[in-house]
Amino acid sequence: MKDEAAAGEPAPDRPVRRTALWGAGVWILGVTALLVALPLTARDRLPEQVATHWSGSRPDGSMPLTAAALFPAVVWLLVAAGLATALRFRPGPARGAAAPVLAATGVLLSGAQASVVRANLDRARWQDAAPMGIEVLLIALAAGLAGVLAWLATRPAADGPARPGAPVLELRAGERLVWLSRASNHWMQVVAALMGLLTAAGLLLAAAGRTESVDWASVVLFGLGALALLLCSSVRVRVGDDGLHVGFGPFGLPARHLAPEDIASARVGRLNARQAGGWGFRVFRGGTSVFLRSGECLVVRTRRGTDFVISVDDAERGAALLNALVERAGAPTG
Repeated sequence: MKDEAAAGEPAPDRPVRRTALWGAGVWILGVTALLVALPLTARDRLPEQVATHWSGSRPDGSMPLTAAALFPAVVWLLVAAGLATALRFRPGPARGAAAPVLAATGVLLSGAQASVVRANLDRARWQDAAPMGIEVLLIALAAGLAGVLAWLATRPAADGPARPGAPVLELRAGERLVWLSRASNHWMQVVAALMGLLTAAGLLLAAAGRTESVDWASVVLFGLGALALLLCSSVRVRVGDDGLHVGFGPFGLPARHLAPEDIASARVGRLNARQAGGWGFRVFRGGTSVFLRSGECLVVRTRRGTDFVISVDDAERGAALLNALVERAGAPTG
């Protein structure tokens, strides 16, 4: 069977780069604030000299409290500056490593800072700091997991080369085409990142032994809100022989699939937030929508008479391919 190149082009790089910059900026500033604030907010319960290094399970090195607050933040900012320099002068190799390195390093330093505060909490001298044990392994595992998740969330889509074509596609017997696109709302992602940082701050305070400062109801609400916003802030769309596949969030999960037999027709619509009922994932009387930006949308009419609206780039070509696949499956378009 003959395989053709992709019938559609991925979303332009510019919005993706803008989103990545916003997300990286929020993450860098948030982690910096957490690293400095964790020890300083517990100043009244920490010795003037705090243990910062352990040999086995015994502390064997210390720093003044202010230095212990600033040192990891400086290391963190140097890592961020190094990545920014690499992206400026060697963007190709650095682009794939930037998000995993930032995620893993931020989690590693934040976890270590929380452990240092917890070990020194309510101790008269740094020599009396609590021993380090299983938390070291847990921090390392969390940092590795954060790096892997960041890599999965930011890896490029497996797009084929772009194929120029007319808005109305005619499929030859045995011909296989695929159209891929994506869209994102960087403001929703920034808000999700801020809510996620507030959640992380609460968890780090608890890890540092400051449970009396943690409002668990707020932590849970901010965490759930961050997750919901993150899942609704981006979308990946693929049209192929199996029909329409829409993945939500940075990992493409959860997802919705419509086979050609489930689709009556597809078209292009131009909508704004008021017409779509708001931003993100919306349910309205005539169906559902994933609305991330005003303008061109892919509107899919299902055989049940409901509409599925997705704000995504190059929607005209996606609609044309969907209608061709519906025709080939024996379901009339219109």
